[in-house]
Amino acid sequence: MTGTSASIRRNIITVTQLNRETSQLLAEHFLSVLVEGELSNLSTPSSGHLYFSLKDANAQVRCAMFRTQQRRLAFKPENGKQVIVKAQVSLYEPRGDYQLIVEHIEEAGDGALRRAFDALKLKLSEQGLFDAAHKQTLPTLPRAIGVITSPSGAAIRDILTVLQRRFAAIPVIVYPVAVQGDNAKHEIAKAIATANRHKQCDVIILGRGGGSLEDLWAFNEELVARAIYDSEIPIISAVGHETDFTIADFVADLRAATPSAAAEHASPDQQQWLSRFMYLESRLQQQLQRKLNQKQQTLDWLNQRLQQQHPGQKLAGNARRMAELEARLNQAIHAKLRHMTGIIEAKTAKLWQHNPAITIRSHKQRQDYLSKRLISAAAHKLEQLNQRLLNSSQTLHAVSPLATLNRGYAMVISPSSGEIIRSTEQLKPGDRVQTRLAQGRFTSQIKVIDPD
Repeated sequence: MTGTSASIRRNIITVTQLNRETSQLLAEHFLSVLVEGELSNLSTPSSGHLYFSLKDANAQVRCAMFRTQQRRLAFKPENGKQVIVKAQVSLYEPRGDYQLIVEHIEEAGDGALRRAFDALKLKLSEQGLFDAAHKQTLPTLPRAIGVITSPSGAAIRDILTVLQRRFAAIPVIVYPVAVQGDNAKHEIAKAIATANRHKQCDVIILGRGGGSLEDLWAFNEELVARAIYDSEIPIISAVGHETDFTIADFVADLRAATPSAAAEHASPDQQQWLSRFMYLESRLQQQLQRKLNQKQQTLDWLNQRLQQQHPGQKLAGNARRMAELEARLNQAIHAKLRHMTGIIEAKTAKLWQHNPAITIRSHKQRQDYLSKRLISAAAHKLEQLNQRLLNSSQTLHAVSPLATLNRGYAMVISPSSGEIIRSTEQLKPGDRVQTRLAQGRFTSQIKVIDPD
């Protein structure tokens, strides 16, 4: 008994030893773990350390994050947020509490998306999809502007408003797509391919309004990035707000801070164009006037020389030469004026070709013409149908049994079956029959049958 008690006492350890050995076992077995859960019981004492619990539906664990590790936090931890922590499993020896020593925290949803974003960005950058050498120059005066976005979002309204204000004569082709959800990337890539296939526009605005990283994820898909890279039409990316960046922004030929800014980049300012035309016209008039003044000075000089030379023959020759030079000068001036006037008229006509009022008036005339043709065709068709109805009515009346009855004939019908009696073989004595006349009918009973 004494030996047994001595053996037991040799195996006894203190609580401190137990907690220390347990802590060492945990540290050796769990070098570093990633744990996802919800933040709760968040506490920030004056020491600057962060204490909280990480929980899920069935369990929770205490966590501690020291002040030196918090410098790398990309967001403000709050109770209720779903996070992923990188931590070491430990035991707080003084109390024997099991806990996690947290090295890093990231939001669960955006964190995973952000890692996928960074990985794809690195991959496409290494493959040259972001290279400046591949960027295309935007057209100065596009024939038409394509817009790939949601037809019901705020972005399309902002874009159309700016385009209407800056240069209303340029047509706008809208390619409606979903900008959020699982199918959005396929619709966006297909719209880019469609615009390139039809080649109806010279520049494309690809955009949507702001949102979370998850909301904007369709523009971070590799399928969309490669569709932008393969586009032969320059693309302006305008996704989200000024602080939002997507993979589409890096691949596109130009990144705009907002959809409205993209519309500013895509369209020229019609007032600047008109001002430029007016400036050129003024310059032309000044140059012509200066040229006229120079020629007039030449004429004055020639006149002075003629006055200084007395020989009549030379005077007459110089007079003829002066008249010839004056005529040539006038012809040249008028020709130059006609040429420059023609250029101005051509530029003005080209500008007026983009006036929407001309297109609207043409479509209105076309509508009036088609409306008259439709009314005329409908009236003609109605007259044909009335005539057919009249002919059919007359034909029907001619073959109607009632017309035969009017000529004195009668029609005998079996009341039970409704069949018309055509032979005495259908009858036997005692049967009742119904006779139809032109006016009314009567019922009779068969007494005698004569087959002949």
